[in-house]
Amino acid sequence: MSQSNPTKIKFFSGQDIPVELHKVRVVQKLHLKPIDQRLEAINKGGYNTFLLNTNDVFLDMLTDSGTNAMSDNQVASMHQADDAYAGSQSFYRMEAALKEVFGKELILPVHQGRAAENIISQTFVRPGHKIPMNYHFTTTKAHMEINGGEIFEIYTDEALKISSNHPFKGNIDIQKLKDLIAKYGKENVPFIRLEASTNLIGGQPFSIENMRQVRKVADENGIMMVLDASLIGENAWFIKQREAEFANSSIKDILRTMCGLCEIVYFSSRKVSSTRGGGICTNSQVLFLKMRDLVPLFEGFLTYGGMSVREIEAMAVGLIETTDETVISQSPSFIEYAVNELSKLGIPVITPAGALGCHVDSMAFLPHIPQKEYPAGALAAALYLVSGARGMERGTISSVRLENGEDLLSDMELLRLAFPRRVFTLSQTMFLIDRLNWLYKNRELIGGLKFVDEPKVLRFFMGRLAPTSNWPEKLVAKFKQDFGDSL
Repeated sequence: MSQSNPTKIKFFSGQDIPVELHKVRVVQKLHLKPIDQRLEAINKGGYNTFLLNTNDVFLDMLTDSGTNAMSDNQVASMHQADDAYAGSQSFYRMEAALKEVFGKELILPVHQGRAAENIISQTFVRPGHKIPMNYHFTTTKAHMEINGGEIFEIYTDEALKISSNHPFKGNIDIQKLKDLIAKYGKENVPFIRLEASTNLIGGQPFSIENMRQVRKVADENGIMMVLDASLIGENAWFIKQREAEFANSSIKDILRTMCGLCEIVYFSSRKVSSTRGGGICTNSQVLFLKMRDLVPLFEGFLTYGGMSVREIEAMAVGLIETTDETVISQSPSFIEYAVNELSKLGIPVITPAGALGCHVDSMAFLPHIPQKEYPAGALAAALYLVSGARGMERGTISSVRLENGEDLLSDMELLRLAFPRRVFTLSQTMFLIDRLNWLYKNRELIGGLKFVDEPKVLRFFMGRLAPTSNWPEKLVAKFKQDFGDSL
């Protein structure tokens, strides 16, 4: 059930085009360097977009973590920061905002989302534990496995379909959840994790109806629910747009409903509040005390948690802004525009459009490249070459290598093009679409990649790769032939 979108305005031409409901008052210069310099840069960066220097990047679509544009009120709030080591008033303002938005009374601040994952995993995960979830995230998986846990992705049949009209591909499969608990025993399931707007399968949301079904199973077995709320604002937006029961609900009420179904809510403020930092929230004194002692040990004192007080002030304001439809709908609206336009051109993208970014199906884009040669990583490198846009590989490079030396092949090979809140303009989005269109028409020129330096943990961050042939030079030559001296 579709509701009005404050950022999508009907033009006289009949088109639905997203309009920025903010004005740009502070700008940062961008660089669009010639393609020969981009070839030099990607070679230097080991064909890993994480290792590119931002001076060589035109549109930085790597992530929305810490790259969202802060509002004027957020920036202004940083000037009232209380620098006290303990008992800072900045913390209490953040605490009040979290209580208002998430409805949780007890707050543990941490320096970012993966720090929250570390504390939750160390507290609750033991060897032999099984953790069901709608889909994993890279750092979540690493923290839980380091502590001896095993994750189980119990998504529905719709989740991995590239082209679909299913509104909630982030739902948990309830029968699979029941079967898993019956097989391993409820005593071996410390919690059920739900990720709002599942990152690795296209930013797809779950419904509150599904949350309630999971809650029922959890209650029947005495298992708690943990919510990764890093993209909860966008998930709430999709619920308002797509779940009939909540069509007339406020975003604030939807957020409270979601958080109220879970014992623990944790988040990365880099995503949910356009600042750095994070937190763990609960209404249970017992759970709070179990986790509390790890915060001073790993993060900092309980009223700053490894964050600067300026970040804490900006987080407090940003949390309240997350309940504003004009704020949280801007990124999904631009993503939807990009997805729709690319689909019209025949370019394979995940539908329906989700949160965080536009996701290109690299296996369909590059069917001639085998998965073991990392098509999503190759597409990320190729797009950078022809556009200067830096996306992120979300495929087998982001997976792991098994003990037998083989890659654990990813369920999907995606090129993620993130749309941070209030950062990119429509003309920049159109430029991206144009360059992807050219690349798709010349896709046979793109070849595979191979590792030349492979870290054992989270290899996608720092690993270095090399092309399996001289395909980058051929791609550059064709680009010059078609565009001449154009950048």
